[in-house]
Amino acid sequence: MTWIVNACKNLTLVLVLFTFLVFSGCEGTDTREQVDDTVKELTGKKNLDRMDQMKKDINKVEQQQAERFKKTAESAEEK
Repeated sequence: MTWIVNACKNLTLVLVLFTFLVFSGCEGTDTREQVDDTVKELTGKKNLDRMDQMKKDINKVEQQQAERFKKTAESAEEK
């Protein structure tokens, strides 16, 4: 009968330690993201991504300006 009590104590200790390891392992994801972010910054990938986004934004603005110009040209022709 005492072996059951000892086994339960050991099992409880193992479960507590396992739970602690599981939750402490979750903190590594933030650190990993920071490391990945730093590597991207140093290799220039972030700058390339920013430039690509700026190109897309500029193209979008140019299209909007062209549409506005067409609308004003059409409205001027109607008058």
